[in-house]
Amino acid sequence: MSIRDLFTINRKKNNGIIINQSKEKAFPEGIVTKCPQCKKIHVTKEIETNLKVCPKCQHHFKMTAKERVRIFLDEGSFESLDDHLRTSNPLGFPAYIEKVEADVKKTGLNEAVLTGTGTLQGEKIAIAVMDSHFRMGSMGSVVGEKITRAIEKATELKIPFIIFTASGGARMQEGVLSLMQMAKTSVALKRHSDAGLLYISIMTHPTTGGVSASFASIGDLNIAEPQSLIGFAGRRVIEQTVREKLPDDFQTAEFLLEHGQLDAIFHRKDMRGKIATIVKLHVQGGISHV
Repeated sequence: MSIRDLFTINRKKNNGIIINQSKEKAFPEGIVTKCPQCKKIHVTKEIETNLKVCPKCQHHFKMTAKERVRIFLDEGSFESLDDHLRTSNPLGFPAYIEKVEADVKKTGLNEAVLTGTGTLQGEKIAIAVMDSHFRMGSMGSVVGEKITRAIEKATELKIPFIIFTASGGARMQEGVLSLMQMAKTSVALKRHSDAGLLYISIMTHPTTGGVSASFASIGDLNIAEPQSLIGFAGRRVIEQTVREKLPDDFQTAEFLLEHGQLDAIFHRKDMRGKIATIVKLHVQGGISHV
């Protein structure tokens, strides 16, 4: 929130002259954060130290991929994969590469997903974490390739694969090439499943479009964070198609859980411990792969 939101400027009209009775005081940008759900203003550091969850209403703020890795995996265990892969511009879409490069500088990622291996309470896993701060987490060729390679690494090492999804869907600038990633990632997951290995999909806000219609929805366990938006098409499009008013909680994690499309909803503070327990229960023969 800017300083203009913190101080009200009271003005009086005197003989046709507008007098500003208070002075703006300079504060650093980002020192406070307003919760979009309960509207309460918090010191930003308070939000960050609370796993980016609102202390009042428990609203889960978006996280970057690097923040997610830091709070989820064992400290120092993460080894990144395929950071060398870079997006091209197969359709010659105007200014596409420039926008991608701007997000590279902003996020420190090479694409909208961070992949690698690490340990979760001592158990080795392969992981992919999508980042909505990079092109809204949209899935292009490199995103699909990175996720596929991470799944294949999990299959090779005979370890579980876990993904945190956050996406606006397939990336329009790459056309059908982005849509092909739905099939490619799903085939890789089928091979991982045929090897008797565990796949956990954790859907965060938002998980939509082609991502929700492919690898996000086919986990052995489908988990979500509270109040996450999860769906394929937008509410307005669906309402116009079915010509009915949809429930207020339509496409929320809670709605999907109630209708059998999710296995569980975990609060962020419980996510690491509960997923670690699930992984340990599925380790083959009770033997760690670390």
